[in-house]
Amino acid sequence: MTYEALWHRLTPLYEEGEAKAIARWVMEVRFELSLADILCGKDTELSVNDQAELAKIVERLEKGEPVQYILGVADFCGRQFFVAPGVLIPRPETEELVFWCQQWANNASRILDIGTGSGCIAVTLAASLPEAHVSAWDISDEALRIAEENAKRAHAHVSFEQQDALNLPVEKACWDLIVSNPPYIQPKERDGMARNVLDYEPGIALFAPADDPIIFYQCIGKYAINSLKIGGGLFFELNPLTAIPVADYLRQLGFQEVEIRQDQFGKDRFLKAIKI
Repeated sequence: MTYEALWHRLTPLYEEGEAKAIARWVMEVRFELSLADILCGKDTELSVNDQAELAKIVERLEKGEPVQYILGVADFCGRQFFVAPGVLIPRPETEELVFWCQQWANNASRILDIGTGSGCIAVTLAASLPEAHVSAWDISDEALRIAEENAKRAHAHVSFEQQDALNLPVEKACWDLIVSNPPYIQPKERDGMARNVLDYEPGIALFAPADDPIIFYQCIGKYAINSLKIGGGLFFELNPLTAIPVADYLRQLGFQEVEIRQDQFGKDRFLKAIKI
């Protein structure tokens, strides 16, 4: 099977541009064939074993399994992160959140990522801010195992700890920056979601309770108003449907300079709040 045949097989599930991108990534990551190699026809020279492996990959792709889980890696902020079904696949939108944190956190010495998942946020911040002490919490043993592996791969120092975001400890003035991309999708949004997300990515990391869709923001906000140092910043990735209620709640807690930013698609996706 060639690159051309591969992306054509994927068009029933994906738009042409995305199908081509997935096919190129499979060829590059699994078979070390660049776009230039493909244009030169080297995708027609795969060995019998490679052809058999590619056929298995195509079968999984046609069932809707995300290519990142099949290949075991996802791109994020210029690095490849190990991913598996126990963690969410890092999204381009979250890269924007990290860039905002990096711009703000030049003098931050202690940083906490709550609900770290694959560790993509914490590892990227630790690698780009080597003078900072970065910690990362998650409730999932599997997520922490994957995040620790990603920190090792990036040669980034991150302190990992198992913590429940809905039952955080009582601490005073110990962080300069807290960042979180918590579960925020509402169950009523299921019908508009892609099957490859619903069928394969962990629901515990995707969905907020239907009866309390901002509970994670509330719990983390309560923790942050006490545990941030004066002048410290709280950064969130948001569900646009609940962006305003989250901002209002943080103001009620006493946060100042609450700012919502839009993502590349024009949706209210990120928030910064300062403890004064």
